[in-house]
Amino acid sequence: MFNGKNILITGGTGSFGKKFTQTLLRDYTPNKIIIYSRDEQKHFEMAQEYKQKCMRFFVGDVRDFKRLKKAMRGVDYVIHAAAMKHVDIAEYNPMECINTNIHGAEYVIDAAIDAGVKKVIALSTDKAANPINLYGATKLASDKLFVAANNMVGDHEIEFSVVRYGNVIGSKGSVVPFFKKLLNEGREELPITDERMTRFLITLQEGVDFVIKNFARMQGGEIFVPKIPSMRMIDLAMAMSGDKPYEVIGIRPGEKLHEAMITKEDSLRTVEFDDHYVIKPTIQFTKAIDFTINALGERGRDVEDGFEYASDTNDEWLEKEKFLALEDA
Repeated sequence: MFNGKNILITGGTGSFGKKFTQTLLRDYTPNKIIIYSRDEQKHFEMAQEYKQKCMRFFVGDVRDFKRLKKAMRGVDYVIHAAAMKHVDIAEYNPMECINTNIHGAEYVIDAAIDAGVKKVIALSTDKAANPINLYGATKLASDKLFVAANNMVGDHEIEFSVVRYGNVIGSKGSVVPFFKKLLNEGREELPITDERMTRFLITLQEGVDFVIKNFARMQGGEIFVPKIPSMRMIDLAMAMSGDKPYEVIGIRPGEKLHEAMITKEDSLRTVEFDDHYVIKPTIQFTKAIDFTINALGERGRDVEDGFEYASDTNDEWLEKEKFLALEDA
């Protein structure tokens, strides 16, 4: 579906944007891939790696509505990956996080409608479900904006949806590269915030493939949640260190013991498919949509009331050997 199309990726110089670009270039023949990011050094480095004629590099911030409008001229599909993501930095710089994650989402929506974009998918996080920190709260607000945008389009043929998943193995700022750095520096003990802590884990390629699939599935207004494994953080640390001792340092401000991607409150609006879930909108759209059947004809069923998709009660778990195999892939 991306052959001959123009695709824009906000935050495109990040881990997801680079892997998404790599996948598009490998599997499709797009007309343009527009990388939109405010970091000129990352633009320079990415331009050296991806020299194909379809590549375009726009230095710009999602807070800059005029720049976004220019970048989106003639664009068919938008992936909104730009965000402030570090929990502690967001707590210390709350307005910066709000300006990027909430107002930036607003500007992406408005620019996409004005430019006549066909489909927009925004990346979210498990921290948006019952958030206890500012980062999660801003991403919840962003999710709400993108869902509600489907009622703002008027006669524009455009659809907005959200993809929500957990920790990405190997992405910048996540626990795996952090542990690798410590081990490479000769650290004998890895820091564990709590021995009980669990997280959802997904590889970068799996995240990219899920987003691509949902461009074909989407009808507008869905929050897509993949079925992915959980892992105990103590098992992750032991796997990476070769069963070396660890140090318990305590939970950081704004950190949960376990993460949920679908809350019990969401269960009233959740549809289960073979490999993913869909959280239906809380609002009624101007056009009626049956979210139990997606645009690919896949059929789902409503989950039971009180269902919760959380990292500590998940049915699928990553053991150390399987995690190491994923890491080496």
